[in-house]
Amino acid sequence: HYRMEVATDTPSVARLVIRLLHTLYRLKTELTVRRSVLHKTPNYLIGIPSQPGLAEALHDLGIINDTGGLEMGIDPKIIQKQCCGAAYLRGAFLGSGFISDPKSNFHFEIVVENEQLAYGLVDLLAEKGITAKVMHRRNTYMVYLKSGDAILEFLAFTGAHRSAIALEEERVVKAVRGDVNRLINAELANQQKASKAAVAQIKTIRRVLEKHSIQTLPPALQEFIRLRVTYPEASLKELGDRADPPLSKSAINHRVRRLEALAKE
Repeated sequence: HYRMEVATDTPSVARLVIRLLHTLYRLKTELTVRRSVLHKTPNYLIGIPSQPGLAEALHDLGIINDTGGLEMGIDPKIIQKQCCGAAYLRGAFLGSGFISDPKSNFHFEIVVENEQLAYGLVDLLAEKGITAKVMHRRNTYMVYLKSGDAILEFLAFTGAHRSAIALEEERVVKAVRGDVNRLINAELANQQKASKAAVAQIKTIRRVLEKHSIQTLPPALQEFIRLRVTYPEASLKELGDRADPPLSKSAINHRVRRLEALAKE
């Protein structure tokens, strides 16, 4: 005699399991709704009691093998077609899968209870060009994906097209946001670097003018000093643009080095 139980925290999954068991196999089911004390969320326990037709259904689903024992891996007969492989992966995900919020890091996992089934899922995903890994965690095995591309391929292959589109949109937003942040950080770093350089140049000017009158300095250095003091926050390129005639950044930089050498003397 066989009895089966299916537990899920997702009401839509519970409804799907009950509907398929009723319509495909004409099996009677018992539903118990429990509330988790720890997570404050309902858990749906679907019981399929011993009854005529249950053994045949379990064999048809690949849950028990030809000898009546529990099938520890994936029965090859039920995934011969590509659509059947997609359906099996979809069922495995609905039963024990999880995808993190794409606004944070990308993470996908399916948790199963034995190593043979875990690597069966890995092989099934590999046939579709999706590379998954397995992690042994306490008494379970976690099949996981870390790549956004791999998660998108899984969703598309298993028919979750709306979720795939939503994930891709979030990934684009995330990429744009990352690019903007990198540009802002680079700009801030450049501004900070330019400000430090300007402060150092003004200190150098002060040291030189403590020993020399500005009129005794070469005209090129006089011009640089007037530009730097007038525009203390400008970059060297901006100072070059303000010179008359305009100077290249390397020409302005050369005057800075001459001034630093004079200060050192």
